[in-house]
Amino acid sequence: MSPTRRTLHGPTRVPLAHQERIDRHHHLEHQLICPSRGVLEVSTPLGMWAVPPHRAVWIPAGAEHSHRAHGPTELRALTFGHLDNPLRLDRPTVLAVTPLLREVVACLTDDTELAGDQRQRRNLERVALDQLRRVEPLEVCLPAPADARLRDIARILRHDPADGRTLTELGKAVGSAPRTLSRLFRAETGMSFPQWRTQLRLHHALTLLASGGSVTTVAAACGYSGPSAFIQSFRHAFGTTPGSYAAGGS
Repeated sequence: MSPTRRTLHGPTRVPLAHQERIDRHHHLEHQLICPSRGVLEVSTPLGMWAVPPHRAVWIPAGAEHSHRAHGPTELRALTFGHLDNPLRLDRPTVLAVTPLLREVVACLTDDTELAGDQRQRRNLERVALDQLRRVEPLEVCLPAPADARLRDIARILRHDPADGRTLTELGKAVGSAPRTLSRLFRAETGMSFPQWRTQLRLHHALTLLASGGSVTTVAAACGYSGPSAFIQSFRHAFGTTPGSYAAGGS
């Protein structure tokens, strides 16, 4: 089934229940989404992005995507015309947003904050565009492999991210040599297999933390040797500790 085209009507704030989905669609405008709580999972044919509250995701015009909420989530989004792409991004990208940009998004998506004040709204939209020129794109995508053997491995590890089998052992399960699989992972995802698996585990960790899991429990569920290794990996990827993230900090 082809994705539907949705028309965007300016800033929006959409509450989503845990596991609630927004089906695959696209739009003619660019969209900046900053969840104010929960974790928003963005899926495209190219891969998947997990977006916690202290990050944002840029959805370019025309990009097919769907959303899933992990934990009670609030989607806050700004809309920009197809010519307003300050980062010149052509695929969904997670961004390290500035505190000012977060505040601007919160203000623009508040139903009552700017009621009837179009001049102030336009000023804040210009500030948002200026801040977007300053943000840092983050390489936190989980690429979707196309090869059938890699898709089988991805399916195994998504079912159980703590599965500690080596690529040689996983290769036996899917009927392929580890050297071939290693080459395919680099060619199709731009990552080594260990890098791809780390990304998968971190994405899964975000969703578990959003659902109320403790740091110790999440570390074990994602295959880390202990909480310290998990905290170090999480901080490197997301700029905060899992404990601070779970408590709503940044």
